[in-house]
Amino acid sequence: MSFRIRVFLLMALVALGATGATVALTWWQARDQVSEAASASRETTELIQRELRDQALRNGTWEGVDQTLRRLRGMTGQRLRLVDPYGAVVADTDHLDRRLARPPGSVAVFVDPLPELIVAGDGDGRPATLAAVDTYRAETLRAACLHRHGHELVVTPGPDGVPRHRLAGGGDPAALDECRPARPAPWQHADDLAQVRQCGPAQADCLRAAFRRQIATGEVAPAPLLLTIGAGNEPVRALDIGPVLLIALVVAALATGGSLLVSRRVLRPIGTLTAAARRLRDGDRDGRVPEDGRDELAELARVFNQMADSVRAAQDDQRRLIADVAHELRTPLANVRGYLEALQDGVVEPTADLFASLHDEVILNQRIVGDLQELALAEAGALVYHRSPTDLAELVERARTAHRAAAGTAGVTLVVDAPEPVIAEVDPDRIRQVVGNLVGNALRATPAGGTITLSAGVDGDRAVLRVIDTGTGIAAEHLPFVFDRLWRADPSRGRGTGLGLAIVRQIVRDHGGDVSAHSVEGSGATFEIRLPATRSSTSAAAPDGRARTARRPD
Repeated sequence: MSFRIRVFLLMALVALGATGATVALTWWQARDQVSEAASASRETTELIQRELRDQALRNGTWEGVDQTLRRLRGMTGQRLRLVDPYGAVVADTDHLDRRLARPPGSVAVFVDPLPELIVAGDGDGRPATLAAVDTYRAETLRAACLHRHGHELVVTPGPDGVPRHRLAGGGDPAALDECRPARPAPWQHADDLAQVRQCGPAQADCLRAAFRRQIATGEVAPAPLLLTIGAGNEPVRALDIGPVLLIALVVAALATGGSLLVSRRVLRPIGTLTAAARRLRDGDRDGRVPEDGRDELAELARVFNQMADSVRAAQDDQRRLIADVAHELRTPLANVRGYLEALQDGVVEPTADLFASLHDEVILNQRIVGDLQELALAEAGALVYHRSPTDLAELVERARTAHRAAAGTAGVTLVVDAPEPVIAEVDPDRIRQVVGNLVGNALRATPAGGTITLSAGVDGDRAVLRVIDTGTGIAAEHLPFVFDRLWRADPSRGRGTGLGLAIVRQIVRDHGGDVSAHSVEGSGATFEIRLPATRSSTSAAAPDGRARTARRPD
């Protein structure tokens, strides 16, 4: 199975699974929500009961309950209906909304505004019960009167459980006198006494029942009402699964189509990269891929093109290297061959000078081969370095000693400028090789009477080595190429291999440093090597960051 098909199937499976899970979760939650919305919750029912009972206790009458029902309907969104014990409708929010009354809902509870008598635990409770009956009638009648006159009342339960009323905010005391209830008739008091005496002095349940019967007698107390919530002709709406399934199918189709488009968008550039990689493998170094966009695939295309450019540049370097090596070896080998054939034919005499010349040519060829091998090892990271704390000031002094004879023969003065220790963690043999290569080049470029200065110092956290000559210098157009392999500004100058500076650059880079060349044609050249210095070197530096200098001529 191809990668394209696997990606498509995976994305389609994920999309369909996510869609199915979303549909199932939506169905489950919506079903519960519809079921809960079809009936009044227990909290809502208790809230409505409590509000209605508090109004009846506060006002002593059901008058004005319409406004309370309208407010509760606005709070709960439910249809509310109150019916008295005889079946007469006291209030209905459908009537208040001027609509035809619907059948009552399935939720039906009683709203009982009668208080519960609190009977003391010791002594004869019958006198207190009789007093509570009289108090309730008087308070209820007065509260109803005050409510009809538009007064706001505040109700508080008494110690016997009977509510006491007072005017909100103090009110007008004269209103209390106007609404003072009449004393109960003697027959009513006699009936209350007879009912209460049927109970024993400590029969609390019997006394509560007698209290409830007596306050419910007559037309004083507001009657318990039946409260219905909701409407019977509004069944619970079941969730229609058809639209849900339709939406699920549409989402699944869109997800599947999106997966196909994404897979094509991802795999098309990959196919282009694969074809370009095959062409690169088969030798086509000019093939490139489009780099449109700014996403990861475009970045991959840019990296591939950079890799292809690097491969082409490496191939070009390899071709130039082979051509340069062939050119460098062709002349000395042709000289050796010509002299050997001349000796074989007896054209020339085998003199000591001839053999010395042939020996020089062989040595030059050997040096070219050796330098090429060493440069190849260095560029491949195969050179072995034995690093240790090394005093670079002492190292340049040894380099001066090693080249003293060659400098004397050329009539050039070697000067060392390194008065203080400069410690760096390097391979001393390799760094001495680097300095030796630079000194050798400087000797070839410096005429008799010139000077070559070897300096070592500290610049910040870097150890700095410089080889400064007073020779012919390097032209500005040649400076960018001085560290290239087999490059020589003047092929006729000296017998160098053209690989020394390339070896210098690689060894310095392997030590974490860098090397640069500065020159003005006709005024000499300066080669500068910067290597990481140890803490002891930086602490020994002068306040300006550089070691103090001193000159020691050869």
